[in-house]
Parts: sequence; C-alpha cells; structure tokens
Amino acid sequence: MEKVIELSRPVYDICKDHPEVIGIMKELGFDSITNPAMLNTAGRVMTIEKGAKMKNIPLEKIKEAFMERGYTIR
Repeated sequence: MEKVIELSRPVYDICKDHPEVIGIMKELGFDSITNPAMLNTAGRVMTIEKGAKMKNIPLEKIKEAFMERGYTIR
C-alpha cells in the first residue's frame, strides 16, 4: 500500500489508514493525538494543516518528517 498523506483529510481518517502516524505526530509535538477521546472527537474535524497552525509547528517540518519515513504528501 502506498503511503500517502493528504493534508486536507481529517487526522482521524489519516490515523485510521496509517496508525503509525500517531507516533510521528506525537514526536512532532501533537501530544493530544495519543488520547483516544481527542482523536475520536477533535480528530474527526481537525486536519494536519489546522493543527500545525494551532500548535505553531511549521508545516514544512511536518512534511519533512513524513517524507523521511517514506510518505508522499498531497
């Protein structure tokens, strides 16, 4: 399966398709992502782009982290 991350998709959907994304995002500073309740609620409407803006994490840093792990970013 090709590892593709579409930044416009909700975080919940991305994590459902690629569970390893939870660990990557936690490393990047998205600590709440490991909380199942947060992922199940906020994660259904939150995108990586929105989360990056809220947490003041450069989107380029996030993209690089995923690309280093073999993901294609769309």
